[in-house]
Amino acid sequence: MQSLFSLTAGACVRWHDLPGRGIPVVFIHGLGCASSYEYPRIVAEPAFCGRRAILIDLPGYGFSDKPRDYDYSIAHQADVVIEVVNELRLPQCHIYGHSMGGSIAIEVAERLRQRAGKLVVSEPNFHAGGGVYSRLLVEKPEAEFISQVYDKILANHTSPWKGSAQNAAPWAMWRGAKSLIDGASPSWMETFLNLPCSRTLIFGEQSLPDSDFEYISRKDISVVVVPEAGHSMSWENPSALAMALHTEFSQV
Repeated sequence: MQSLFSLTAGACVRWHDLPGRGIPVVFIHGLGCASSYEYPRIVAEPAFCGRRAILIDLPGYGFSDKPRDYDYSIAHQADVVIEVVNELRLPQCHIYGHSMGGSIAIEVAERLRQRAGKLVVSEPNFHAGGGVYSRLLVEKPEAEFISQVYDKILANHTSPWKGSAQNAAPWAMWRGAKSLIDGASPSWMETFLNLPCSRTLIFGEQSLPDSDFEYISRKDISVVVVPEAGHSMSWENPSALAMALHTEFSQV
């Protein structure tokens, strides 16, 4: 596993650089997740066709450091990803982001400009206000979430998400959720629509119907549905997600 002291986070960020062919794909995970936990199964799929993959654990998650004095905002997490891309001296990379990671990926693609090959996001936060889960996390003040709510959420959770969430810093989760609720200006939707790079939006079949999916499908932007999966598509149907990613990153 590789690491870098992030000047943005004031702590070490760590990632897997899994060898393979072609333009590397940078993976950015969602709230409470970790790329090192969620995406090796995707990269190992035959349908992914042996592409080089950079699996980043954002600060606060997985194997990366979890500083108390970092804000964990979407904008600053995007800066950390760019630090990693620069450290690897990648002249170009594709970007995949899921959920909160999708919002981060949109900001990364905007800042990388010509270095962004193709951007693929799955069920990202496009608007201020957050999703149902983000709003649940910030119902209580941060200190109360850390001392009481975080443990209760884990105790009542049974999905694979628990495996990564129990290794996430509760302050990172709360502040990340708060940043999603605060949103960005322009919105992530506006930025996504105006990016010059090729883009794709992925949704799980069980997450539809969705107004953002319908709106994007009427634009000149590729949309893909992962069958037999909902929001957690990376473990609900990893083979189909791997195939979708390979197909989309082949069409640049």
